[in-house]
Amino acid sequence: MDESRVFASMLGFLLMCVAFRVSEAKTTTIPPVHKPCNTMTSCETCLANVSCLWCQTNSSCSDYPVSYVIPPASVCQLSQARWGVCWVNFEALIIAMAVVCGTLLLAVSVCCCCCCCKRRRSSSFDRVDEQFARRREEIRQRADERREERKVKHDEIRKKYGLIPDSDHPYSKFENE
Repeated sequence: MDESRVFASMLGFLLMCVAFRVSEAKTTTIPPVHKPCNTMTSCETCLANVSCLWCQTNSSCSDYPVSYVIPPASVCQLSQARWGVCWVNFEALIIAMAVVCGTLLLAVSVCCCCCCCKRRRSSSFDRVDEQFARRREEIRQRADERREERKVKHDEIRKKYGLIPDSDHPYSKFENE
C-alpha cells in the first residue's frame, strides 16, 4: 500500500520535471558567447568559462590543457592554479576529491563486507540452530526412553510385592490384612 503511494508520487514528480523541462526547452535561449580565455583579466570572469584556467602567480587566464588531466607545471603550478572557483587551488581540489572518492570507496567496501559477513553468519547460525534442535530432540528421546524403563522397573517391583491392584477389586490386597 505504501510502496504504491511512493511509486505514484515519484512518477508524478518525474512527469512534472519532464513537463517543466519540455516547457523550458520551448523557449529559445541564445547561448552565451564566451570570450577567449587570454582576454580575461580577473579570476571570476576567467572561471565563468569552464574551459579556462586562472594562474595566480602571473594573474593570467589561459585555456585549460584538455590533453592533460592535471595541468602541467609549464602552464601553472598546481598550488597557484584555479579552476571552477577562485578560492580553491587545484592542488587542494585534487586532494579533496581524492579524499571524498577514497571515503566513498571505503564506505562501499565496508557495506559489501558487512552484507557478505551477515549472510555467512546467518547461514552459520541456521546450521548451529539446526544442530542444537537435533541434539535437543535426541536428549528428549533418551529421557523418554529412560522414563519408560524406570516405569517398567517400578511396575515390576510393584507386581513382585503385590502393590499393583487388580482391576476387579482395587483394594482387595488391603482387605485381607
